[in-house]
Amino acid sequence: MVNGECQNVNCYLMEEIIAPVSRKILKKELTEDKFLRPTNKAGNQIFLVTAHNSPNVMREIGRLRELSFRAGGGGTGKELDTDEYDFMEKPYKQLIVWNPDEEEIIGGYRFINGRDVPIDKNGQPTFVMSHLFTFSDKFVKEFMPHTIELGRAFVQPKYQSTKMGIKSLFALDNLWDGLGALIHSSKGAKYFIGKVTIYKEYPVLCRELIYEFLNKHFSDKDGLIKPITPVSVDAKSKRIAKKILVEDEPTPDYKLLNKAIREKGENIPAMFNAYIGLTDTMRFFGSIKDDDFGSVYESGIMVVMDDLLETKKQRYIQPYVEYLRKMMDERRAARTAAREAKEKQRTAGDKKPIWKRRK
Repeated sequence: MVNGECQNVNCYLMEEIIAPVSRKILKKELTEDKFLRPTNKAGNQIFLVTAHNSPNVMREIGRLRELSFRAGGGGTGKELDTDEYDFMEKPYKQLIVWNPDEEEIIGGYRFINGRDVPIDKNGQPTFVMSHLFTFSDKFVKEFMPHTIELGRAFVQPKYQSTKMGIKSLFALDNLWDGLGALIHSSKGAKYFIGKVTIYKEYPVLCRELIYEFLNKHFSDKDGLIKPITPVSVDAKSKRIAKKILVEDEPTPDYKLLNKAIREKGENIPAMFNAYIGLTDTMRFFGSIKDDDFGSVYESGIMVVMDDLLETKKQRYIQPYVEYLRKMMDERRAARTAAREAKEKQRTAGDKKPIWKRRK
């Protein structure tokens, strides 16, 4: 949606998105046991829910997903964006950023641990991204048990502009606070995998320049994951990329890429920008067109948790560690105070006159 005009050719075939779920109902489901952590900035809160323990929150997530993706030119075209992965017996968990002031969801994503993902009759894991990518035996045996798949990341349109002030400014950053918590708390997990989206309205040359940058610096030399029908890069775009991307290291080359795309009046999509900025060892698995989701272009990536840049660890993980430490100290102090109060009460009872103790 641009200036109120639909940019998707299927807009007029799309179902009307459902009405917002009542704030009162959402708050009733967002209980203390589902609270994960406060955000580092903007005073928001992060919760972990599932469709089973918070069905109304799941419905609102589905509404906001469809609203967000449809606005960019993607989406399912249905009244809300939910599927079987949200509702299966061991469902994908939903991490959401909650604005306690406005009492609404800012954004979120879903995730699952590879240990909980079934293998189909062809020996392929049934991740969400499995309908677009194939997985090697090496990945299934060596990586999958230590992998978390991320997907359906969104920030609702209201927070994609400066309209909500500091809440908008740190909306995406708040999602990474959630990733920091996952990295610290998911025992045995070493890798994140997932898809990053470029909408079809994005200029072809800009998209292909991004692909060439990723191929140059982060290509998957082990063939761990491959797109079923990979998107190819035009020969002319390859020649242009070769002239632009002249640095040996990813950081200075990325600056050149960013400059070239800005000169064409565009920006590198926010999610690409965020992932590339997390680590120097990301893996890029190629790209594929997803005709079932508004004909968007999806790129497969992997991030090694231990390889996050130190600045990112300090920004997203360390505050969570400090938060946990603070919570443990407070609980320890509360238990100590309770024991002391009980001991004081017992001692006071022992000091009563003998005539008062006898009945």
